[in-house]
Amino acid sequence: METRLWREMLMPYYAAVDELKMKFEQIAKECRDLGIYSPIETVKGRVKRIPSILEKAQKKDIEIEDIESLIQDIAGIRIICQFVEDIESVVEIIRKRKDMTILEERDYVTTSKPSGYRSYHIIIEYEVHMYDGIKSIKAEIQIRTLAMDFWGTIEHSLQYKYNGKMPSHIRARLHAAAEAIVMLDNEMSTVRSEIMDAQNDMQNTDYIITEILCNIQNLYGVANTREINKIQDEFYRLYELKNTDMLQRFCNELDIIAEGYRAQSIQEGF
Repeated sequence: METRLWREMLMPYYAAVDELKMKFEQIAKECRDLGIYSPIETVKGRVKRIPSILEKAQKKDIEIEDIESLIQDIAGIRIICQFVEDIESVVEIIRKRKDMTILEERDYVTTSKPSGYRSYHIIIEYEVHMYDGIKSIKAEIQIRTLAMDFWGTIEHSLQYKYNGKMPSHIRARLHAAAEAIVMLDNEMSTVRSEIMDAQNDMQNTDYIITEILCNIQNLYGVANTREINKIQDEFYRLYELKNTDMLQRFCNELDIIAEGYRAQSIQEGF
């Protein structure tokens, strides 16, 4: 296949990765904006490199003209979660979507690969609107925890280095590390509620501080300098105390002051 044709063939896959990445990032943002826990921590995306596509085709004895129909992970999305429990939540989100069709699911979390690899894989069919019409492609979505992703990245690098012929002593150490990852994920699950509470508290505090600063900024145009300086001094005093309840009360009082001046905060522009 000529270079130009490869480029044309891969264009819809790049478009799909960009769109899917944006959609899953929007879900995480929506959760945070609503003040609820997001099972999605981060989202990554990539289109398989041409040498990797050719290598996989050769390994699986796939003809060039069959690459798009038989290789399912040319477009890849990786969704990273904090906890094992979040993986099922993300899977349910994908199952309910109408803009992607699930073709296959592979659960390597419940039953890991012999190497120790753990992740949840979903193969989807996704339509991309290109300039010359709609292109339907296949994409692979991998869902894993932060710990699983760390292990998987290291394992992938070593497989590349040794061209799939990893020395037995390194393979054994990787497998031991995989078992440690399982223990780490399980341990994190036992304190999941405490961690989520702490993160929600941090997010709530950030929201309060942002609203206070927005109100102060808006008051600059209408209130006198002396009053604004007094408000700022009180804010810095409360901020140093790290007391969320006191900051919330101050925020409520500042809302009333801003309302009196008709200078209520507009958070989106801050």
